[in-house]
Amino acid sequence: MNSDANRAQAARQMQETFAAGLQQAMGAMAGGVMPPGFGPANGANGANGIQGQPLLQFDPARLQQLQQRYIADASALWNQGLQEGADTLVASDRRFSSEAWKANPVSRFSASTYLLNARTLMELADAVQADAKTRARVRFAVEQWMAATAPSNFLALNAEAQQKAIQSQGESIAQGLTNLLHDLKQGHVSMTDESVFEVGKNVATTEGAVVFENEFFQLLEYKPLTAKVYEKPFLLIPPCINKFYILDLQPENSLIRYAVSQGHRTFVVSWRNPDESMAGKTWDDYIENAAIKAIEVVQEITGAKTLNALGFCVGGTILGTALSVLAARGKKPVASATLLTSFLDFTDTGILDIFIDETSVKYREAEMGQGGLLKGQDLASTFSFLRPNDLVWNYVVGNYLKGETPPPFDLLYWNSDSTNLPGPFYAWYLRNTYFENNLIKPGKAVVCGQKVDLSKVDIPVYLYGSREDHIVPIGGAYASTQHLPGPKRFVMGASGHIAGVINPPSKKKRSYWTRDKLPQGKFPATQAEWLKGATEYPGSWWTDWSDWLKGHAGKQVAAPKAYGSRKHTVIEPAPGRYVKARA
Repeated sequence: MNSDANRAQAARQMQETFAAGLQQAMGAMAGGVMPPGFGPANGANGANGIQGQPLLQFDPARLQQLQQRYIADASALWNQGLQEGADTLVASDRRFSSEAWKANPVSRFSASTYLLNARTLMELADAVQADAKTRARVRFAVEQWMAATAPSNFLALNAEAQQKAIQSQGESIAQGLTNLLHDLKQGHVSMTDESVFEVGKNVATTEGAVVFENEFFQLLEYKPLTAKVYEKPFLLIPPCINKFYILDLQPENSLIRYAVSQGHRTFVVSWRNPDESMAGKTWDDYIENAAIKAIEVVQEITGAKTLNALGFCVGGTILGTALSVLAARGKKPVASATLLTSFLDFTDTGILDIFIDETSVKYREAEMGQGGLLKGQDLASTFSFLRPNDLVWNYVVGNYLKGETPPPFDLLYWNSDSTNLPGPFYAWYLRNTYFENNLIKPGKAVVCGQKVDLSKVDIPVYLYGSREDHIVPIGGAYASTQHLPGPKRFVMGASGHIAGVINPPSKKKRSYWTRDKLPQGKFPATQAEWLKGATEYPGSWWTDWSDWLKGHAGKQVAAPKAYGSRKHTVIEPAPGRYVKARA
């Protein structure tokens, strides 16, 4: 009986300690302001909780099970002490996999203890009794907490960094301080040797010219690589939260160059990196004066009545909105659309959902809804902390504790080349997409004076989603199939948001899935149902997309001998000035 009482008391203490510690940690992460869902329930304060925050609740049976397992594993680890057998927990974690960790019993033991605590805390987070959003927030907070407190992040505990310091006679520590000062000056942690790259010199090198510009974007036209081109030109709209050259990193992995090589007369929107002069620009401005304007200019230059268009990530959301506005005006200048890892339906936004609620949206609206800039580095930091070990602490350890210079990598250079966003644009986007999901509600969102109704966008559409995408989950990319009424093709690629998209056929890597036979000719309600009848193919989805696009590109005509037209003459060589402006 006493034993049961002691276990119950210990379980209560464990619950209270974990809940209070978690609330303190999340409070610190949020700058002292807890997100909704962690506030007082029915106006009451939780016992032993911080003011305004209830005590998190757990399933007692599950909590007791975790407690007993933790005590048993901790006792076994303690009994092993500094002996060789204590490294069993660290063997599969690459942060502690080097020989230096294995050879140092104190560091090995600290890593094993950390991993045991991390596993238990994550299991406790999963045991929280709350709604799905609160549970996701708790899990995210614990992940951030554990990633930040790993012994590998501290010189006093990192055996590998200590060994390197001894072997280099302190040179690695001196270089680490130099790296730290450099990164403090530039305002972000270096993920690659940025000095190796220059836009227009060894990234974004496909030959072309700027043939139009306004305060929102430059329009690039690329030099044909074939004697004949398809009569319908091809326009790419990349995300405005990043720079376009993710689609043109190197000749061998450039989607832009691939499209040109397939015989498409190719144009690309290169967004301006907003400064204070654009602090009042809105979502309507980007639709009317960028997406729709780009379509009109391509028509004027080529003389084509219709064109094919592609939108990537937020560029796909912008393109879909623009097509709806044009349809409401009785115009259909786009013959087919390709949406790559794009949201139109924001029901399933994955981990990003934890950041969005009424309070956070109202805060952004009050802060910058009437003017201001969302700094590019703020956005970049948010996305990096979605994968903290890989995109944050890995570089903190390498750059500062080990004094290493990260190797050159074009994709990570692009990832560090951040862009700002106008505040009113961002505030509208948050409320109408992530929070209220208004684009899929016919007539709910009004853009450029027109009611958005995706059911009027009845053109052929190619939809692509990446299976392991943490920015646009595969379910979110698939959801567009339920709202676009025209002929559709959905393709799922392997890997994530960028690596899944940038997968040239020449690499012969990864795979993709398609499904040609649909029940009653309609797409199933969910991606999981669709996948049951899908077929996997080795290699890149680019070839599947190219075959599809050719079917909508019209006949072939002689390739143009010059860029632009009489009205739209060459302004400067590609990639242009706008993409070179740093945030």
